[in-house]
Amino acid sequence: MLNETSAIENYQAWLNDPNVDEKTKEELRGIADQPKEIEDRFYRDLEFGTGGLRGVMGAGTNRMNRYVIGKATQGFAAYLLKSSSSPSVVIAHDSRNNSDVFSLESACVLAGNGIKTYLFRSLRPTPQLSFAVRDLKADGGIVITASHNPPEYNGYKVYDAAGGQLVPADAEKVIASIREVTSFDQVKRLSREEAEARGLIVWLDADADERFIDAVAAQSVNPELLRGGAGRDLAVVYTPLHGTGDMPVRRVLEKAGFANVHVVPEQERPDGMFPTVKSPNPEEHEAFTLAIALADKVGADLIIGTDPDADRMGAVVKNDEGRYVVLSGNQSGAIMVHYLLSNLKEQGRLPANGAVVKTIVTSEMGADIAASYGCEVFNTLTGFKYIGEKINEFEKTGSHQFLFGYEESYGYLTGTYARDKDAVVAALLISEAAAYYKSQGKTLYDVLLELYKQYGTYLEKLESRTLKGKDGVEKIAGIMSDWRSNPPAEVAGVQVTKVLDYELGLDGLPKENVLKYLLADGSWFTLRPSGTEPKIKVYFAVRKDSLPAAEDAIARLVAEVMARVDALS
Repeated sequence: MLNETSAIENYQAWLNDPNVDEKTKEELRGIADQPKEIEDRFYRDLEFGTGGLRGVMGAGTNRMNRYVIGKATQGFAAYLLKSSSSPSVVIAHDSRNNSDVFSLESACVLAGNGIKTYLFRSLRPTPQLSFAVRDLKADGGIVITASHNPPEYNGYKVYDAAGGQLVPADAEKVIASIREVTSFDQVKRLSREEAEARGLIVWLDADADERFIDAVAAQSVNPELLRGGAGRDLAVVYTPLHGTGDMPVRRVLEKAGFANVHVVPEQERPDGMFPTVKSPNPEEHEAFTLAIALADKVGADLIIGTDPDADRMGAVVKNDEGRYVVLSGNQSGAIMVHYLLSNLKEQGRLPANGAVVKTIVTSEMGADIAASYGCEVFNTLTGFKYIGEKINEFEKTGSHQFLFGYEESYGYLTGTYARDKDAVVAALLISEAAAYYKSQGKTLYDVLLELYKQYGTYLEKLESRTLKGKDGVEKIAGIMSDWRSNPPAEVAGVQVTKVLDYELGLDGLPKENVLKYLLADGSWFTLRPSGTEPKIKVYFAVRKDSLPAAEDAIARLVAEVMARVDALS
């Protein structure tokens, strides 16, 4: 980490660098009398986290801009050229401001290094990028997105030849290559026109979309049921939240037989400012305000929403009082695990070596359901790249057949056509489940209550605290250090039976700065600094015999833990 003097020196270096354009320098001159702003923009280089580079857009080493992206891409190019003399890369981007600019900049830098790039002409979902890397047998991929972050953010994710985000060992090699790029003079770049003329930029056509749509639609569990009328009988409201999901989600649902789909008109068109929501995140209940209003009007059975790059899917259902309630990622995941496995079993297609993969901060409810069907459950660190890595491992060894992977943050995948979470296939699966159970006279909420009765009432909650800037980084580090060195003996009157410090590399997993506390009554909570935002996240989970008991237990657990976190903030 750079000190304040270094931040000012780096600021001056950008102002004096002939490679930096005048518009960027003008932006930097505008903060000349703001030392804290200079420090925040230049005290470090933007670092790879769980999702590659992600940060606020603007000029500076700690910001997302074409220069930071140019250096990252030059490093990625050097990494690729070490293992192949003629590598190729696929690039996609979402609806965020500057995503198209950053996408083309990445392609031009790759072209400057003689690397062929397949480029989409307009926005596409992140899971389609993962699929396209595999489909085109490319050596890597890049997607420009900041997922569900606020409008001022953008990001840069790097993918391997299997279509998965880079795991730590590979990411470290790319990071090492990026660090070797110490000057903008080292960034090789061709113009778009020259790259196209040399065949180093290849624009993808509609056939690439068709192959993705077909691959997703093939994951349907009950296609005959849907074509027989169940798809028409289900009323669905869908919101793409101004992102990339509109075309693929609607096309997949239509292809599957869903003919009664209503799209929220105010949120249909891509818009990087996301004007109708505070945050374009299906984890946020407020994001569904307009969708719920439309659902009330059309009498929808199900509401689904996808984030800007369409890798996260949230669902809203009617509860037993007839009110629309937003399902948590854990609840949706448990319902989909149950629907998928029960139908595969009924159809005689449930493999003996079936596997379900989840993260260490995801509810155990889905794991218990999977185990009841004889499936083995695997836990990974947070980040879907680890779930993708398990799929690769299963295919390489033949040890297991991957059936479903998910994380509490609304990321799901069934099928092996991709190696990243896919809101498109999740929208298909949750809609199919709703249609299937409606044909039996049940809502998805009814199914959830049945699962609670059978497996216990699981309740989870996520709390986070945003701590921005250099001071925030230090505070988050201090919080983790305090909990690590002073673990509680009990919380909310319940004994802490075990502390799992994943920084030690537990259970064969990579080392990561995560602390998980297991309590005597089966409850747990986990502290984890976000890899993509200036936040510390705290995950809570309880299992009780009834919903009131679970709500009371989790409220007491959250209150006590967050009081200590806030005191350290």
